[in-house]
Amino acid sequence: MKYVFIVNPIAGNDDKAKIFSRIKSTFRLIDDEMIIEETHAPGDAKRISSEYSEKFGSDCVIVSCGGDGTVHEIANGLAGTNTPLMVIPLGTGNDFAKKIYGTKKINVENVIKSFGLYNGKLRYDVKPIDLIDYNGEKCINVMSFGLDTLVETIGRKIAAKVPSLGHQAYNLAVVPVITKPLHYNISYDITCFDKATGTDYQMQENNKDYALFAICNASYYGGGFCPAPNSLLDDGLLDYALVDGTRLSKIISLIPKYAAGTANEETGKGIIHNGYIKSGRIWMEDGSPLLGNCDGENFDYNEVDFKVEPKSLKLCFIKD
Repeated sequence: MKYVFIVNPIAGNDDKAKIFSRIKSTFRLIDDEMIIEETHAPGDAKRISSEYSEKFGSDCVIVSCGGDGTVHEIANGLAGTNTPLMVIPLGTGNDFAKKIYGTKKINVENVIKSFGLYNGKLRYDVKPIDLIDYNGEKCINVMSFGLDTLVETIGRKIAAKVPSLGHQAYNLAVVPVITKPLHYNISYDITCFDKATGTDYQMQENNKDYALFAICNASYYGGGFCPAPNSLLDDGLLDYALVDGTRLSKIISLIPKYAAGTANEETGKGIIHNGYIKSGRIWMEDGSPLLGNCDGENFDYNEVDFKVEPKSLKLCFIKD
C-alpha cells in the first residue's frame, strides 16, 4: 500500500518537521511506502490526489496534511473514486477534523498514534461519506452564506498575520462583522426532507432577509462554530441553519450558543430555522455575487445549484 502525504508547507502546525521525521522512521520498518508531495499553489492538492488515485486506485491512501483548504481540494480530487482519504489536522481551523475525531480540541499526536503511523501497526476503518456538489465542485464540510462568510474571510486574514492565534482568529473576526447591519438578501428554491413524515417539501423565497445560512454535511466551521451538532456524514441529507436578518443585540446573545452547538429553533425562537436538505438552487436576484463559501473557500457565483452526493468519498476513520 502506498500512503501519499500531501503537505501544505504553510499550514498552521509548527511541529511538522518532527512529526514527519517520526513517520518516516516508521515507514522504513514496514513494507508500505510513504510518499510526500508538497503543495505550492491552489489546486495542487486536487491535482496530486487525482493523479495518484487514477494510477493506484484503492492501493493507495491520500493523507491530507494541512487544514480545511487542503481537505477540500483532496475531496475534489478523490470524489467518486476508490481511493480513501486520511486526515492529519495540521492547519489552523481543522473544522472538518473536529467532526471526524469528535472533539473541538484535537491533539494531532493522538490522531497520528491512533492510526498507527508512529509504530507501523497501521489500523483504520474506511467508510463512505457524503459530499455536497455545488456547480460541479465538491464540498466536504459546510457551504454557508451571509455574515459567516465575512467572518471566515476576516478570520483567515487575521490567522495569516498572527498564526499563534489559531482558531481564536475567527472569534476576533466576529467583532467587525457584527458592528455592521446584519441584513443580507438571498433567493432560494430548495428541496427539504421532513424526517417525521419521511416526505420531501419545497422551501422557496425571493430576496429573503437573512443574517446567515449554513448548509452542513459536517458540523463545524469558522474555527469551531457549530450550526449542525447532530449532522451525519452518511445519511444522504444536509443539515441547515438559517438565521433571519436581525438586530445586533439578538445576534450577540446567539453567538455563544452558535459556537457551542446549542443555537436552534428552541433557543433562538423566531430567528433560527433548522431542517434537512437534499438539493436546491440559491441565487441573487440582481445578478451580483453571492456572499458565500464552501469549506472556508469563498466563491463569486451569483447562482449555486447544489445537491447531496451520497457516499461519494471514502474516508479513513480511527478504529474504536
